[in-house]
Amino acid sequence: MASVARNGYLTLADRYGLMAATLDDSLSEIERSATNRLLRAVVRGKVKLVDGISALYF
Repeated sequence: MASVARNGYLTLADRYGLMAATLDDSLSEIERSATNRLLRAVVRGKVKLVDGISALYF
């Protein structure tokens, strides 16, 4: 979450990590809330989705 907030990009690796954690039901309520805020930021255009594995290339 911190790297996404810092660089404004959600990479493919980030998305897979979030998906795995969500499907595993391993997120605490605080982490689930942070994930929801992150997804709302994507919808609002504040965070961009990129197809790269790492944000180092962007």
